[in-house]
Amino acid sequence: MSTTTTPQRTRRRGELGRAGSLASHGILIVASLIALFPIAWLVFLSLGPDSDDYLHPAGIWKKMTLGNYSFVLQHTEFFDWLKSSLIVSLGTTVIGVTIAASTGYAVSRMRFPGYRKFMWVLLVTQMFPIAVLIVPMYQILADLQLIDSYLGLILVYCSTAVPYCAWLLKGYFDTIPFEIDEAGRVDGLNPFGTFARLILPLAKPGLAVAAFYSFLTAFGEVAFASTFMLSDTKYTFAVGLQTFVSEHDAQRNLMAATAVLIAIPVAAFFYLVQKNLVTGLTAGGTKG
Repeated sequence: MSTTTTPQRTRRRGELGRAGSLASHGILIVASLIALFPIAWLVFLSLGPDSDDYLHPAGIWKKMTLGNYSFVLQHTEFFDWLKSSLIVSLGTTVIGVTIAASTGYAVSRMRFPGYRKFMWVLLVTQMFPIAVLIVPMYQILADLQLIDSYLGLILVYCSTAVPYCAWLLKGYFDTIPFEIDEAGRVDGLNPFGTFARLILPLAKPGLAVAAFYSFLTAFGEVAFASTFMLSDTKYTFAVGLQTFVSEHDAQRNLMAATAVLIAIPVAAFFYLVQKNLVTGLTAGGTKG
């Protein structure tokens, strides 16, 4: 009597066994819970009606309310903060990404004298702490009569966003074959036309990362905004949150509700760029 044996399935290279798969999934679940816990905790605290509910969070379950959100929307300058934050953040994103993209493309494709040193100079500008930069920047903006103006704050944020984004996009442009530029010249396009019509559409993932970084840099910054914006109606969200902190008390329930509302524009912007975000974060890492 003959017996047949079922051939064992050969594990492919890089494929995890059952134990390894369970371990990796367990680690991912724990990491996800750790990442989501602060967000869930913030939402939970925002439902407590009293400013000291964070000291006794168990009591929030019995008195949950949306009153904090109603108060923030109706009795604070929330919509002025929203307008200011969007103007500054979107302005920084558009101007910063435009300058960074043209700079990164020029350094990636053109070999002008000092192009390598130019990129290192951009990198050196990131070495100075904010405390050192505030005084000279304030003097410059005062001379230009840009104190307490959206344009002044946008230019300050661009000075932070452009160097990093230029390096990021330069690395991404390096991965785009140079033959595309040559094909554009054969078709009669000048360098700007090649850049705008051929290169930028291929660089959407890199541009998405640069835009997301620029938006977050401007949206969440506090030091420059609190120094250069003097009018209450021109405060950004990050500065507006400070109005809930007095000399003797902090209205943490209102701060939590405002923080949850602040996250909505950021989440919406992330949703718009998320399709290209992961690709852009990894594509510029190596030169193709």
